[in-house]
Amino acid sequence: MTNTTTAIDTARRIAAPVGMLGGGFMLDPSVLGAGKEAGYPNGFVYYVVGRGGVLGDVHADVVVSAFGFFAPDLVSKMWNAQVESPRAAADRYTAGCQEWGRTRLAGWSGAARLADLLATVVDRADPTGLALFAGWRAQARPADAEGRCYQLLHVLRELRGCAHIVAVLANGLTPLQAVLSNPTGGPETAQRFGWTGELPPVDRASFDAAEDLTNTMMAGHLSVLGAGELAELGDLVEAAAKHAFGN
Repeated sequence: MTNTTTAIDTARRIAAPVGMLGGGFMLDPSVLGAGKEAGYPNGFVYYVVGRGGVLGDVHADVVVSAFGFFAPDLVSKMWNAQVESPRAAADRYTAGCQEWGRTRLAGWSGAARLADLLATVVDRADPTGLALFAGWRAQARPADAEGRCYQLLHVLRELRGCAHIVAVLANGLTPLQAVLSNPTGGPETAQRFGWTGELPPVDRASFDAAEDLTNTMMAGHLSVLGAGELAELGDLVEAAAKHAFGN
């Protein structure tokens, strides 16, 4: 089996657990509490400004382009409700990310090794066209293994998310169509993401093609690891998810 084939298999294998793990902290009450203390009107505003704050002091359209699957009006409204500088929000949100990881990965022996493998992948990834990933990669990482490992899991999630936006557009789907065509999405998800009005038709075939392209793109980033390291990465990501969520 070639390393390229192994990388594609690993990309498919870790897609779901990385998505679940890396996004686990985002709207968790333990993380959003810091936003409330800082004066944010609600948790979703804090999420948008904290997550998008790595892009810097930019116009809302820049954040809309990076978030991809959310309705532009909703993202703009949330971004423009910021109560501190985007950089301060990003650093606050990053601290929440790290602490969530310390709590969920506490006592897990694989954190340091997984952090090393993740760092190899994300630090060698080409950030061209992947602005939100690039912004999160640049965030300072903590010294402790659990906090660093979890932050890097989130960075890897942002890498895949950015690649997925590219793949969706390359397959002729609009962001809203992608939300509707995703088996885990649908009209309720679209509404939660701020979309209103008439809904376009579902195009599952194009969405599946976008998923395949996303995994191919991720395989390119993962191929900096050897075959043995890729297998180890898959094992550790799955073990981290099991430890963090207790199943």
